[in-house]
Amino acid sequence: MEVRSGDILIAEPFLGDKHFERGVVLMCEHNTGGSFGLVLNKKSDYILSQLIDTTSDMPVFYGGPVQKNTLHFIHRIPHLIDDSLDLGNGIAWSGNYQTLLKLLSMNLINPDDIRFFVGYSGWGEGQLQDELDQNSWYVSQTTATDIFQTQAQEHWRTVLKNKGGRYKTIANLPLDPKLN
Repeated sequence: MEVRSGDILIAEPFLGDKHFERGVVLMCEHNTGGSFGLVLNKKSDYILSQLIDTTSDMPVFYGGPVQKNTLHFIHRIPHLIDDSLDLGNGIAWSGNYQTLLKLLSMNLINPDDIRFFVGYSGWGEGQLQDELDQNSWYVSQTTATDIFQTQAQEHWRTVLKNKGGRYKTIANLPLDPKLN
């Protein structure tokens, strides 16, 4: 299965990896050298003002287990943040950090238009393809509306239901299969 920047990876229900259990990962970069993504549906214990010089109390999400001392962001306001990278379907990644700080200080960013992450999810050359070959992930497309308007705790279940077919049944599987 081919993966492109802007796609999402949906963890199969019994992945068995605490970092990605019932996770939904937005692929920001995918090429022959490796892959970079952000877990969309796991909130961290931080709010933004604990990590950068701002008064914003926006939640910060857990982007993944790699370099948890880094801050990343996705948004749907590339017209406001210079140098944003277009991931398609109304989703942008990163951009000019000084512009971001200025917009935050002026309260010009709607919290529903941006999401912050500590750390990221990374795969070395061929690693993600191996995981896809082992059926660890389902690949799907997404939109900015799906990302920014779906409650984090319901994101995994919602994207599977939206995928339709057998995925609707998978979406309802309990975390512990013995409870089924």
